[in-house]
This record gives sequence, C-alpha cells and structure tokens, in this order.
Amino acid sequence: MTFAIILLVILALACIGASFITQGQSYEWYAATYSERAAAWITALRLDDAFHSWWFIVISAFLCLNLLLCNILRLPKLIRRVKAENDPAAALKTETSAHAEDISDPLPVFERLHLNAPRKTEIDGQTVLFSSKNRLGLFGAWVCHLGILLLIVGFSLGQMLRAEYSVYGVPGQSKMIGDTNLVLTIDDFRIGLRDDDTVEQYTADITVRDLSGKHGVEGQSATVSVNHPADVFGLRFYQNSTGWAARVSVTEAGEPLESEIVCVGEGLTMLDQADLVVFFNAFYPDYVFDANNGPMTASGALKNPAYLYSIYFQNQPVGMNVLLPGETIKINDYEVTFSDPQYYTLIQIKKDAFTPLALVGGLFTLLGLFLALYVLPKKAWAVQDENGTWTVSGASGKRGSLFTEEFDRAISGKSGFDE
Repeated sequence: MTFAIILLVILALACIGASFITQGQSYEWYAATYSERAAAWITALRLDDAFHSWWFIVISAFLCLNLLLCNILRLPKLIRRVKAENDPAAALKTETSAHAEDISDPLPVFERLHLNAPRKTEIDGQTVLFSSKNRLGLFGAWVCHLGILLLIVGFSLGQMLRAEYSVYGVPGQSKMIGDTNLVLTIDDFRIGLRDDDTVEQYTADITVRDLSGKHGVEGQSATVSVNHPADVFGLRFYQNSTGWAARVSVTEAGEPLESEIVCVGEGLTMLDQADLVVFFNAFYPDYVFDANNGPMTASGALKNPAYLYSIYFQNQPVGMNVLLPGETIKINDYEVTFSDPQYYTLIQIKKDAFTPLALVGGLFTLLGLFLALYVLPKKAWAVQDENGTWTVSGASGKRGSLFTEEFDRAISGKSGFDE
C-alpha cells in the first residue's frame, strides 16, 4: 500500500504539472510563450506530450501492476473471511464484547438487529441460533481497488492510444483533421454575451466532410459549444477555446507571395524559404505600452489593434517587436503586414476507445466506496444454556463500535434505528 500511495502521488503531480503546460505545441510556440530554456526542458522531458511520454507509461504500468497483485493476493483470504462470516462454528470462536446472558427469547434481538430469521443448528452438543447479513460489505475495499485499477488502465490507455487533433480556424476556413481523411469547415462562430457584456458562451457551426467516402455520406453538419460537444463520424468535437487571428500578407520584391489567416500561437513559413518563419505571439485589441508591464491592452474593444510577432530563422529567434496597423516588417526582400483581426475558434477532436473502460472503473470505485462505507457486515448467534436461557453474541466485520451500540440497543429492547 505504501508503494501504491507513492505512485498515486507521483502520478497526480505529473497530471497536475502537465495540465499547466499546453500540450502538442511546437518548439517555437513554447519558446515564444515561456523562454528558450523552458522550451528546451519541455521538449526534452516530453512535457509537451506528457500522457504519451515514457515516464508516464512507466508510472502507470507500475501502479496498475501494484494494484493488480494486491487484489490477486488478497482475494483468497477475503473469500475465506466472507465464508467464515456465515459459519456458526467460526462465530463461536469469535471474541466479542457484544454479548448478553440470560436472554429468555433471543428472536426479538435478531429482529431488532434487522437480521434474517436465524437458522438452528447443533454444535458440540449445544443448540445454536445463527444469522448473518451484508457479507458483501467486506468486498468494499477490494472492489474499490479494482475500480481504481480499471480507471487508471482506461485513462492511461485512452491518453496513450487515443486520437486527438486540434483545428484552429475562422469562419469560412476548411482544414484537414490531422492524418484522417476528414476535412473540417468552420461555417460560423459566435460569442454570446450577457447583459453586462461578459462572455456567456462560445458556439461554432461546423461541417465535416469525409474524403474517403467510407461513412456513406459526404458531409455532416453539427453545432458545438462549451460543455456541449458533438459526435460526427465516430469522433467527438469540442468547442475548446477562442482567441485572435489576423491575416498575414507577404510580398517579395513588391510582388504578392502569400496571404493567410494566422492564429495567435501559429506561424507563417515563407513559401520559398522554409527556414524563415513569422510567428504570431499575441494580439492587443486596444494597445497601450506600460513602462512596467510592457505591451498590453487597455480593453477588449477593437480600438487600437497591435500585433506582437517574432522572426525565426532555422528555429532560432532573430527578432521580436510590436507591429501597428499600416506598419510593415522588412526581412531582406520580404515585406510582411498584419491586418483584418478577428476571432478564431479552436475545435478539439478526440476519439478514445477506452472511455467506456474508464467509466466502468469509476462505477466500480463508487460501488466499492458504497460497500465499504454503507454496507455493514454483521452477525449474531445465540447459544442455549443448561437452564434454558440464551447467551446472545454479535460481531461486525468492520466498524465494531457502531455495531456494539446497535447490539446494546437491541438487547435493551430498542430497534437498531431507534434513538
């Protein structure tokens, strides 16, 4: 158990740490967002893809092996214990402080303990009445451990083997979904505001087209919003986030070269020079420069737009600045301009075949907790004395003090639920 707890703590810390780092981004993105040194550590330790990293797999495997062996080794002993709970001969050997002597009629005691009618048997020449209840409560911890095992296996396999894609875009754009044959078109994107102009909801209308034709239809439309995903062609589409995008236009020697919508956190590679990238770091809709905090926005209104950009050559930063409307970045024969700021939507696409396994694990965990916390195993037996009276005893497989109180009330003539 000590080893399992250590592994759980390490796994929890790893998951918490990974949640603070945006997954699946490029080295340039991490360098621009954090620093060159941080980007190097993130990529070296696989923190950019933590749930597929070798160290996450090793931790998960050791934890699963630990839980599996614990359950396997404890099951035979647990089964013997459960059987013993229904054995009157074993009950007579149980040491318990819950007993009373000189009881003329033990049957009302069994009733007040909410036990079934006792069965009568002869043991070593003694007449014994015996009844037990809720033996399944002893399986609580075991079932809970099994649920945790299934939950970890389902989650880990899901994280390691699931397909996950992200698509940035603005209305009218169509983009391929990773290595699939599916194309995602963003038909519309809306930001719902409350009366006080705070954001209430983000909603995107999308159309997914299947270029392979294996789904029998060419395209399927859906609407996704925050906490309201849509299922299309076996994939689940989530409205993940939003941000700013802008049109980045490049001319070479005065001639148009390329013009694309680029989202914050993305870069534009020169068509005829792949080593040269213009990266869109941040957008300020109402730009001001603060001497202490640097570039920032005074409000969310689109009043004085400005673009923070970086220039990378052969994956090394060579320049960074803020570009105002009408200004141009000049790089040798290239001239780069930013214009047409607008909101983009980030659609997260996932396919996880192990979600049902994780769900089953969660249900087993809840069942185990219910059995452990709310199902109280108990038994009572009465032995007839030589003078015809009875000695009544009782025991519980757990929470013995609670059962002792219930037993005392039953002996005194009160129901186990009476105050």
